[in-house]
Amino acid sequence: MRFIIICTYLLLAFSCSTRKSNSNGPIVLNGSWTPVKQEIAGKELPPAMFQNQKLVINDSTYKFTAESVDKGIITFKNGKMDIFGKEGVNAGKHFTAIYKLDNGQLTICYNLRGDTCPVAFETKSSPALFLSSFKKD
Repeated sequence: MRFIIICTYLLLAFSCSTRKSNSNGPIVLNGSWTPVKQEIAGKELPPAMFQNQKLVINDSTYKFTAESVDKGIITFKNGKMDIFGKEGVNAGKHFTAIYKLDNGQLTICYNLRGDTCPVAFETKSSPALFLSSFKKD
């Protein structure tokens, strides 16, 4: 379970990027983000699990710090992301995700299998789904 949580956090880092556009216009995701809520397989994680995590997005690269550091590349379009791990525990892995930015809160729902994007911002439908909400530092 701990490995899945770490991988999920790293995926969060992959899933964010800089200036891109969706139907609402430009979205700026560059910067440092702190998780405020996380869940996996329909179960909310206690804040102590993610209190020291940090996601830093710089254009199409990310750095996610948890128990270790994960780095990689992300691409996104129309609310969907592809996350490619380059360094850390997720090196060589591909994850898919959906994201939204509402009222300064970034929400990302990851499919840890990486085969298809999630269809909603919920995790009860599959144990491979991970959801994280962030606030910008």
